[in-house]
Amino acid sequence: MSLYRLRATRELTAPVLVAAFDGWVDASGASSSSVGHLARDADVVATFDVDALVDLRARRPILDIVDGTLRELTWPELVVSATRAGERDLLVFGGAEPDFRWRELASDVRELVLRLGVTEWISLGAIPAAVTHKHAVPVLATASAPGLLHAGVVQGPEGLLRVPSAALSAIELAVSEAGIPTVGFYAQVPHYVAGPYPAASVALLEHVGRQIGVPLPLEPLVEAAREHRARLDAVVASQPEAQAYLEQLEALHGAEERIPSGDEIAAELERFLRESGGGDDPNPFGER
Repeated sequence: MSLYRLRATRELTAPVLVAAFDGWVDASGASSSSVGHLARDADVVATFDVDALVDLRARRPILDIVDGTLRELTWPELVVSATRAGERDLLVFGGAEPDFRWRELASDVRELVLRLGVTEWISLGAIPAAVTHKHAVPVLATASAPGLLHAGVVQGPEGLLRVPSAALSAIELAVSEAGIPTVGFYAQVPHYVAGPYPAASVALLEHVGRQIGVPLPLEPLVEAAREHRARLDAVVASQPEAQAYLEQLEALHGAEERIPSGDEIAAELERFLRESGGGDDPNPFGER
């Protein structure tokens, strides 16, 4: 039995698929927010069997209780939706990162994208990094072959980077092995930021727009990023130790966008694993 159910859809012309899951490699929810933004008015094309893929004890459905009466359960979802970006057909793949049957899922997704005629796959992610919010969000890029990335972005990091894989990466590899070009964009999120970081979502979608040659409408995210930046600046201004810490980061790496080494990325991911578990704290430096 296939893990997905394909719905009737309009004819698609050379669609590009943009994918991100929540959870791992989704620091501050930046990449899942990006695909959520793209899928706001999209039509569902395919759904996946979440009961077979997700541990519902670890990712429990949300229960609404109204006046003491159980009203509704909202279940985790994993869906592919279809929308338009200018004159381009765009498929958006997002939802809960699966817990089970990754290899079977990768095979089924490969079959699905071939059926839908996908011409390019774009993975999105976000990783914690020793960067500051005061400069443009650095974005790492990967590609299944040289020459696939748009001008102005550098593939990297160089050398071997060995980290725990995301389900999305396993699927991307299977899609690439089917002959579909794949690229990935990974925003570096300041590791001191707790909660959403809309600036990273803006940066990711700007790269998607350049990659597909169509500017994407980003104004709600851009405004959210401006407001969030103002709040972060206010917190820093009120805390001398926070100012000193950011000055150390800037002195260490400089203001220019750079590609960190594999060791640096691995160290930040290890830090993230140790320190994860916090909520959407409006004060990212942990002081009141």
